[in-house]
Amino acid sequence: MEIKVTEQDGIVIVELAGRMDATTTPEFESATRSLLAEGKKCLLIDMARLEYISSAGLRGILVLVKALKACSGKLAFCSLQPMAAEVFRISGFNAMLTVRDSREDALSALAG
Repeated sequence: MEIKVTEQDGIVIVELAGRMDATTTPEFESATRSLLAEGKKCLLIDMARLEYISSAGLRGILVLVKALKACSGKLAFCSLQPMAAEVFRISGFNAMLTVRDSREDALSALAG
């Protein structure tokens, strides 16, 4: 999995590419943990190039959700590919997380 981190208007954008599974989820957890340690509390996870997410990937997301909740942070997801969108829907993540179709919509949701 490839992880690219940028920042726009105080919102940290984490772009994921490839596969988020048992092998790569620890890399995601480490990257997001480092961001939180730096005091970053507003994250957008852009999944436009994420081809696959497993239950281990979902667990990694829950770890991030819990950590952000503890520090009163904000989190949104955008640009889910069909497979990831289906996994989010089936798992109920759509109901409990901010998920938007586009990066622009997600940035607006976080800014508001």
